[in-house]
Amino acid sequence: MISEVVLQTLEFDKVRDQLARHAAFSASRELVAQLHPSTDGQWILQAQIRTSAARALIESFADVSIGGARDVRPAVEHARRGGILEASRVQEIASTLAAMRRLRGQVLRNHPDFVPLHPLAEQLPNLATLEHEIERTIGPDGEVLDSASAELGRLRSAIRVAFNRLQERLQAIINSSQYADVLQEPIITVRDGRYVVPVKAPQRRALRGIVHDQSSSGATLYIEPLATVELNNQWRELQLAEREEIQRILAALSGKIASEGMPIILGVEATAELDLAFAKAKYSISLRASQPLINAPAPADDLHPESTVSLLKARHPLLNQDLVVPTDVWLGGPTQMIIITGPNTGGKTVALKTVGLMALMAQAGLHIPAHQGSRLPIFGKIFADIGDEQSIEQSLSTFSSHMTNIIQILDRVTPDSLVLFDELGAGTDPVEGAALARAIIERLLNVGCLAMATSHYAELKAFAYSTDGVENASVEFDVETLSPTYRLSIGLPGRSNALAIAERLGLKRDLIERARATISRDNVQVEDLLAAIHRERSTAESEAARALELREDAELVRDRLSRELYEFEQDREQQLASYQRQLDEELREVRAELRRLRDEFRSVSVSRQWMEQAEQRLNRVTERVPQPPIPPKATTPVVPKVAIAPAPRTIQVGDQVFVSSVKLSGVVLDLDEEASEAEVQLGGFRLRVDLRELRLEKAGTAPTQAVQKYMPAQRMINTPPPPPNVSMQLDMRGWRASDVENQLDHYLNDAYLANLSEVRLVHGKGTGALRQVVRTLLKRHPLVESYNSGSQGEGGDGVTIAKMSTR
Repeated sequence: MISEVVLQTLEFDKVRDQLARHAAFSASRELVAQLHPSTDGQWILQAQIRTSAARALIESFADVSIGGARDVRPAVEHARRGGILEASRVQEIASTLAAMRRLRGQVLRNHPDFVPLHPLAEQLPNLATLEHEIERTIGPDGEVLDSASAELGRLRSAIRVAFNRLQERLQAIINSSQYADVLQEPIITVRDGRYVVPVKAPQRRALRGIVHDQSSSGATLYIEPLATVELNNQWRELQLAEREEIQRILAALSGKIASEGMPIILGVEATAELDLAFAKAKYSISLRASQPLINAPAPADDLHPESTVSLLKARHPLLNQDLVVPTDVWLGGPTQMIIITGPNTGGKTVALKTVGLMALMAQAGLHIPAHQGSRLPIFGKIFADIGDEQSIEQSLSTFSSHMTNIIQILDRVTPDSLVLFDELGAGTDPVEGAALARAIIERLLNVGCLAMATSHYAELKAFAYSTDGVENASVEFDVETLSPTYRLSIGLPGRSNALAIAERLGLKRDLIERARATISRDNVQVEDLLAAIHRERSTAESEAARALELREDAELVRDRLSRELYEFEQDREQQLASYQRQLDEELREVRAELRRLRDEFRSVSVSRQWMEQAEQRLNRVTERVPQPPIPPKATTPVVPKVAIAPAPRTIQVGDQVFVSSVKLSGVVLDLDEEASEAEVQLGGFRLRVDLRELRLEKAGTAPTQAVQKYMPAQRMINTPPPPPNVSMQLDMRGWRASDVENQLDHYLNDAYLANLSEVRLVHGKGTGALRQVVRTLLKRHPLVESYNSGSQGEGGDGVTIAKMSTR
């Protein structure tokens, strides 16, 4: 447990004051006032994670807040004890319920960064029924609404009627000429809740009524006329009845609130905890703070891998964050204690308080104003002897006060403690003070705790240099500007700079030389050596900063080149995809052109000249396919080709073949090896079939002769006999659209060979899909001359009549 004296010494109470400014209502401000650094590692880690989650939520959704929540716990407790709440208190409870319901929805978002806040949000009650009941009964101004009950609405209506009657009667009295000389002035006023008129005292008997009051001079009496007494009574009785009805309504609401009392109280406490987390998050944002690593292992590239305290660019939270000079502090492992030396007002005490306050803030669940990656252990105890503790009441000098405090610290210090001493050994003889300081340091080293101390004693510089576990440190001072830089430099002791400062301030040269001559030669050499070390270290730091700057520039260039390379690769991939799409499109056009040429081939007469023209057109279409340029680092894309199915037999143009699909013999007119198809003359019509359907019957003569044999000028005299039993009607109802083309094509071929002039295709009406497929095929079929729907007697749109070609 860390004492309140240490909290005040390190000014943690001022941190709490700053934090309280970010709390939204009294319950969370009470939690801020009770906030105390913990020594429980699990609680500290959970509090740090909760603060980070609250900051992530606020930075993601700026509208997150506790809304109109109030600390209604006293009112709820009063209701639970059977008390009747005032309307304004009931309205505050409704506002709090609404705020908790909204807050619950805002926090319970499905995002992994907000999960640490979910346990608190789940404690927020969702009492929508009670909330709506209160809103229906109590208005925004805290008054019970007329709609709260039918009886209250009736009473208020009656009150308005009674009041209007009373006012009308009083207006009639003050406007009557009969009482013009009786009234002090023609007005209506109120005394003791009764409406009265001001009457001149000498004329009191001219207006019969009840005297309720008189003026301070006695010249005016406030009389309730007898004519309005009954109206006043009715009005007052209705008001009392209204008050009783309001009390009954509020009692009912108070009972409902009491029945939900515990969830409401727990919800207020959870809301206060959430608001405390929001306050910590807002405070973190204002300080540009970060979550410290608590007892986390150091990274492999850390210069001090065994450090337990590692503060990166730490800033004292109570100083102006835009003006304070950040400092790096590492402590722990081989460095158990740091002794800071240097001039006054140089920042030694600020460095002590910064480390101590950072530890307190971290153990209270607060982020610390330092860069990400800063680490802190969990200190079981923190001790601080800082400032002038001179006590007049106890007749203690500064030295005695410090020693009393140091004795108490040495009696209570443990290995998990942090000890901070300001001006250790000061206030007494320098020789004895330095010896005492060394003894105290050795005691702390034996205990094994971590410690920091400031001092002016030169002996302690040498002691720190020669003692394991102790490290020198200094705060830098700019002699040219006579001002401290507030930068803490660990590893080098501070210089006094007294003679340099005196010289810069104008002390005569001869006095400076005389003072220098009185200093021992060893001390002068030590000061000169320290000055040289400071200069060399400053130069090294400048070079390191320059190297870091160059490294950052190189990383920026590397990142830019990596980004450009990535964009180049993306662009290349997009270009390849574009070329591939273009090739696919061109190939689709080529295939469409080939299909169109095949369709033409079916419907036109074949001649050598026409075949040569078709071949030239096909070549021109193929030449239009562009070859994509070869992009860098990419192989030339290969244009896919249509696979050629191998013919089962060697068939040439002019051969006589048997077509298995129609069971007829014919002559081959043309071969399309790419599509594995052949054009065959079957009697008086041509048929395009797959090569696998052909069986060679007789090798033909020269191809040209075979083709010329079947030129249009020549008509076949001997045609194959028509297939037997070809019906004039084909019923396709129930067919699938994919079955139509092959089966209907075969039927039309048979009908043509049977010399049928027309056929009747029954497909039904249905959705019209089958009819559309049938008519699309008929439209381009070479054996069909025309087609139309059947008449009403023939089936209408459910039937298509196709007229066969006579060619």
